[in-house]
Amino acid sequence: MVLGTLKGILVAIVLSLAGLIALANNPRVSEIRRKRGTNVFRPVSPEHPDDEQIPGLLIARPEGRIYFGNAARVVEKLQVLAHETSPRVLLLDGSAIPGLEYTSLKVLDEAEERLRAAGVEIWLASLNPEALELVRRTPLAERLGRERMYQTVEQAVAAYEERWAAAERTS
Repeated sequence: MVLGTLKGILVAIVLSLAGLIALANNPRVSEIRRKRGTNVFRPVSPEHPDDEQIPGLLIARPEGRIYFGNAARVVEKLQVLAHETSPRVLLLDGSAIPGLEYTSLKVLDEAEERLRAAGVEIWLASLNPEALELVRRTPLAERLGRERMYQTVEQAVAAYEERWAAAERTS
C-alpha cells in the first residue's frame, strides 16, 4: 500500500524469490524412526514418542534436490545427527530427493570417506531412478556395492537387523 501496486508486487516477488532461495539452500534433513510394530517410517516428532529407534542405525531423510549450493549443508546436518546418535550405520533415505547433481555426489562421497574413517557406514535406500543411475556412475557406488544400496528403507532396515543379529549371535 505504501509503495503502490506495481512496486508492492515487485517487492513481493523479490521476497518470494529470496524465500525460495533460502529454502533451496537449507533443505530439511529429518531423523526417521519406525512406528512400533509396523514398517511405517516417519520423521521424529513429539506427536509420536513411541516410535522405535533401531539401536546402531540412524535413518536420515533429506528433503529436496541436492546440488552444489546445498550439498555441504546437507552433509553438515547428517554429520550432526550422526554425532548425536553414534550409529554404526547411517541409512540415507532418498525418497524425498527428486534429484542429485554431480557436485553433490562428490560432497557425499567425501562425507562417506570421513564417516567410514570414524566407524560409520553409509547405506542408501529409496533413490529415484535418475539419482540411482547417477550414483552408479561414481566411485561411491563401487565402495557401497549392492550390499549397501537398497530399493526401499524397509529392505535396508531388514538387512541391518539381520546383519547385526547375526553379529551378536557370533560374539
